[in-house]
Amino acid sequence: MSEELEQYVIDHSVEELPLLKQLSREANVKLLHGRMVSGHIQGRLLSAVAHMIKPDRILEIGTYVGYSAICLAEGLPENGKLITIDKDDEIEDMARSYLERCDNAGKIDFIIGDALKIIPGLDETFNLVFIDGDKRQYNEYYDAVFDKVPSGGFILADNTLWNGKLLHDVASNDHMSKGLVAFNDRIVNDKRVETFMLPLRDGITFIRKL
Repeated sequence: MSEELEQYVIDHSVEELPLLKQLSREANVKLLHGRMVSGHIQGRLLSAVAHMIKPDRILEIGTYVGYSAICLAEGLPENGKLITIDKDDEIEDMARSYLERCDNAGKIDFIIGDALKIIPGLDETFNLVFIDGDKRQYNEYYDAVFDKVPSGGFILADNTLWNGKLLHDVASNDHMSKGLVAFNDRIVNDKRVETFMLPLRDGITFIRKL
């Protein structure tokens, strides 16, 4: 999408919340990979999906600075809960400071650690899962959450277009891209789900469990 077209989309969408605007600005100023923040339009998409699905429980793998978690939590009911997991404790303080200030702070459980070790111990069923962690481990995340998602539940996977790198031969040492290729090829052939890829930002794949 060109910058001009993207700006048109922004101009004709609901305004970004002040807290999220501040978070995005701080991440882009202070962090090396600030562009990894979900951003306004993707954030509104995640919020809309959560409002449509109306999940009681949401699981997010890959918190980063908390932008997407704040957006997803907007669709939770009063007794709802979002568990978000990230292994990077170096940005924990920034993420936690924003998660604790958002309107749904009481519904968000932020855990620092290895998602693949934490998920098996979660005694929960998740109507919505958002995978945005280590791209090399997408298949492992998928396996870890699949039995915790009921029929009709959704798994969303971020960055599945990966800057277009997956359209060409992937270098043998590019393990991130190789992980995403393996994941994309696997889920499109998984007869237990229906899937489609939305070309928003860096690609979001929607997976509905049959």
